[in-house]
Amino acid sequence: MKILANDGISKAGADKLKSQKDIELIEHKVAQNQLIDYINEHQINGILVRSATTVRKDLIDACPSLKIIGRGGVGMDNIDVEYARSKGLFVINTPSASSRSVAEMVFAHFLTLARFLHDSNRMMPLEGDSNFKGLKKSYKNAIELKGKTLGIIGFGGIGKEVAKIGIALGMNIKVNTRTAREEKLSLSFFDGQSVDFTIQTTDSLEEVIENADFLTIHTPKTKDYILDTPQFEKMKDGVLIVNTARGGVINEETLVHFIDTEKIGGAALDVFENEPTPELPLLMHPALSLTPHLGGNTKDAQEKIGIELAEQIINIKNNQ
Repeated sequence: MKILANDGISKAGADKLKSQKDIELIEHKVAQNQLIDYINEHQINGILVRSATTVRKDLIDACPSLKIIGRGGVGMDNIDVEYARSKGLFVINTPSASSRSVAEMVFAHFLTLARFLHDSNRMMPLEGDSNFKGLKKSYKNAIELKGKTLGIIGFGGIGKEVAKIGIALGMNIKVNTRTAREEKLSLSFFDGQSVDFTIQTTDSLEEVIENADFLTIHTPKTKDYILDTPQFEKMKDGVLIVNTARGGVINEETLVHFIDTEKIGGAALDVFENEPTPELPLLMHPALSLTPHLGGNTKDAQEKIGIELAEQIINIKNNQ
């Protein structure tokens, strides 16, 4: 079995695959427009991608040797999943491997916004030696997270990890899901103790956005915006918003408008509608904290992703 890791794989994952005598791992980046020819020429049986490589119907149809499509991460917007499965291909991903990494990124942004670190990091190199006291005064309206309400839209693996961190920080948790349900969460501590919590979700998006001081989205890509003018208008004044889910779940243009009118206190974007070329007004806006799709981009998460992909591939091989 030949596996092409087109967008790379962690050393731990690669080592696990290489330990199998009947698996050949090819760690080589092939350009998208050359991928079909490469797969056919080398009779590739499985391809591993992240977000950079797309696997669409044309590639699936043109590559009869392909049997496995693996996505390192959660979302599979870059893969025609249902079509591939209808053709008998295995389509796998790693829904839990990067959950903690993304959740920590959410709070990195929340803390950045709450303490104006994004703006301070821009301004200190420019004015730190000449306007130190002025900058300090300009950031006097910073806020703490403890006691504030954390709104979570979507409650899969990442949403649950976000809730756990929020609870640990003393935040009130409100969660929106498609259908209201009761969820159990367990927080584990360094000394082996654990504490269980029950979260009652609501199917009312309005209930969450009207009460949230901090708001984060953890849903798949949707046809329409989840947050647009009608939702922004209902939010608390000064709400802080983070999107590490998918570009296109927030209307970026109206987001900027509501920040400029001071309805929204600030926002952080790790994903963008026009990725990988975000709009210039977003990149230049002083109230936005921005990262280039780094949610799952930690050594820890990538190692877990590689191992999880490798284990699934080995399992498929052994059960064919």
